[in-house]
Amino acid sequence: MPAAPLLELDAVRIRHEGASRATPDGVSLDVRAGEVVLLLGPSGCGKSTLTLALDGLVPHAVAAELAGTVRVAGLDTREHPVAELSEHVAMVFQDPDAQVVTGTVLDEVAFGPENLLLPVEWVLERAERALKLVGLWDRRGDNPDVLSGGGRQRLAIACALALASPVLVLDEPTANLDPAGIDEVYAVLRELASERDHAIVLVEHNLDAAVDIVDRVVVLDAAGRVLADGPVGEVLRRRAAELAELGVWLPVSTLAGMRLRAAGAPIDPLPLTPSELAAALEAVDALPAPVPEVVERVDGTPASKSPASEGAAPRPAAITVRDCSVRRGGRRGPVVVDGVDLDVASGDFLAIVGTNGAGKTTLVQAIAGVIPAPRGTVDVLGMDPSRASARDRARRIGFVFQNPEHQFIAHTVADELDLGFRLQGVPDDERPAEIERMLRRFGLEQLRGQHPFLLSGGQKRRLSVGTALVAGAPVLVLDEPTFGQDRARASELLGILGRLNAEGTTVIIVSHDLQLVADHANRVAVMQGGRIIGAGPTGEVLEGPLIEAAGLRHPPLARATRSLVRHPEWQHVTRMSQLPRPGRAAA
Repeated sequence: MPAAPLLELDAVRIRHEGASRATPDGVSLDVRAGEVVLLLGPSGCGKSTLTLALDGLVPHAVAAELAGTVRVAGLDTREHPVAELSEHVAMVFQDPDAQVVTGTVLDEVAFGPENLLLPVEWVLERAERALKLVGLWDRRGDNPDVLSGGGRQRLAIACALALASPVLVLDEPTANLDPAGIDEVYAVLRELASERDHAIVLVEHNLDAAVDIVDRVVVLDAAGRVLADGPVGEVLRRRAAELAELGVWLPVSTLAGMRLRAAGAPIDPLPLTPSELAAALEAVDALPAPVPEVVERVDGTPASKSPASEGAAPRPAAITVRDCSVRRGGRRGPVVVDGVDLDVASGDFLAIVGTNGAGKTTLVQAIAGVIPAPRGTVDVLGMDPSRASARDRARRIGFVFQNPEHQFIAHTVADELDLGFRLQGVPDDERPAEIERMLRRFGLEQLRGQHPFLLSGGQKRRLSVGTALVAGAPVLVLDEPTFGQDRARASELLGILGRLNAEGTTVIIVSHDLQLVADHANRVAVMQGGRIIGAGPTGEVLEGPLIEAAGLRHPPLARATRSLVRHPEWQHVTRMSQLPRPGRAAA
């Protein structure tokens, strides 16, 4: 007789306070020991909300109505407190800052086991093992506040691991991690999955990293209902076109395989990983020729390459950074940005990449004036951002934080946008129409009255970008712009950025998604240890030694193509735009 499920959900419907409909809506499923379940669905379908119900935060701590039944180890979550349920389910939130409560890394990881009243030696043993697994043991005495965003994410995972609960629920666990950190996290999860006495429930958009540990995929549709539930290969391969139409994330290798199929290449089955894509390409006798590399903006128009390589007159500088050094936590804090020089030409689409803790976020915050840089080290269109007024900064440079909540101050979505328009001096009688225009542009019309903090992660990101665009600034800086977005919304957002860039807006993004960087940036700057160790046109940087020197990994498409033997003409394919278009005949 099979063991009882660790999680049992029966017709679960959850409606947040102030929301007009339930998301999720009628979800039923069981999760058993040994399963790794991937939960997919478009932004706003209720994935994160559903995870909050698995440990009782809904309905006990989150203002939401729960219909249906959730049982954890046979316990009805309505009838048992979160503290009791947490012995069975450990949670890693989408925002790691939401679960940090103590003053040191070690204390943070020990906090959970201590509350289970375990002996001291057990607590320390669990904390040490968890911190070593995520690579933070050497920083056990640090305050969590001084960790990078990726460092705090790994800390949150360590806290969950230390609880040793039978069920581990992770909501976008690698969203803020560099490729090395992602590999570390999935090495830990792979080890847990191999023990077969845990269940793992995973909400993740980086399927290239996750797919090899997943057993089962559950897909929610836009209304929050179960659309598909089955083995990973069956759902992601056989229903790939349907999922792409729904707008959920698919592995880059699967999307590439679909495009190659449409161009006439006999790719079957669809690949899920770069190694599978490479094998599929090698097995084809005659591949369509790749499209010659042209650095394109998202809207398809050619983006400017390096003026020197084109022989064209240099474009004027939008941003100049000279010998910029920034310390974290004041004058006595550690140096995070160390003597950086950087030139960003007007109209560039620049991506800044590097491992966690390389200084990327601090650098762009200094450029935007969010944190002060030494006088005269940063110039944005003739303005020193750290000395300018908030209104002057907003008129020249729009900034989107890595964590959207850091920029929300109003009580509704509409009021958040209204505040931006008021600060820009838009007359009272014109603001309502402008607010409606922005709500439509970002798919937030039905959420105008919702509190920003109650939005899904993807909806928060769209609102944060919308507030940054209100001023129409000629420079736009975004820290992890696709965090929390489904594939459709991420594409829409990048389309907006591409159109703005085509119209002359200078765009800077910080991203760990090197496939996104490959597909959309025309220039890349690589950071390591607080310094920029190299910068140049995207193709040159991503194909060269800088990526590996900085501890990064090549994008999934490049990993599949760079070692091809039978088709050497494909070895420099890094962008999805280089893949043959539908109907193109094989060579």
